[in-house]
Amino acid sequence: MPEVEQQINAVTRTVGTRELEAGTANVVTIAQSCPAPVADVWDACTNAERIPRWFMPISGDLSEGGRYQLEGNAGGTVQRCDPPNGFDATWEFGGATSWIEVRLTAEDASSTRMELRHIELDNDNWAEYGPGAVGVGWDMGLLGLAVHFTGDSAYGAEWIGSAEGSRFAWLSSKAWCAANIAAGTPEAQATACADRTTAAYTAPPEGS
Repeated sequence: MPEVEQQINAVTRTVGTRELEAGTANVVTIAQSCPAPVADVWDACTNAERIPRWFMPISGDLSEGGRYQLEGNAGGTVQRCDPPNGFDATWEFGGATSWIEVRLTAEDASSTRMELRHIELDNDNWAEYGPGAVGVGWDMGLLGLAVHFTGDSAYGAEWIGSAEGSRFAWLSSKAWCAANIAAGTPEAQATACADRTTAAYTAPPEGS
């Protein structure tokens, strides 16, 4: 399994905005290189039998226009499907709708850049938690994908609740705080949002 710091540093994180018809949306972007050909990464991200091996159980129709449901989490509609380059889908959870865009780019014959954008209209949740609210979860998802491609044992609830899992969530929240500050959010505001996000996932390690 990748070292916690190694995985945190392997991922790039940016925060921005996009104008939609419904208003200003916040855009959280996370990306990493996967040690696999683009067709294999596409299959890992779109094959209903394979997704649970690194993410979570999924049901429904994963073709364009189909409805999907992640067990105990979000569901939505596949809005666009362009194999093996990417897909777009709604992300419906807790009565709110946001959107995800996944893009895959071959870096060479055996390496693929995966970029995921989570697009969310400006709301109270963003004001309270900032980008880490969805960003930490996607960091955990990309960790699962990295583990999937290296062939290591998959992590699960026990790992997430372990000291190492707590440290991963804490470091991820700090990294999203830095991305939020880089996007122009005042440091005090970004730090307060990150503190609330960290508390929602785990207590910070002792001595931090």
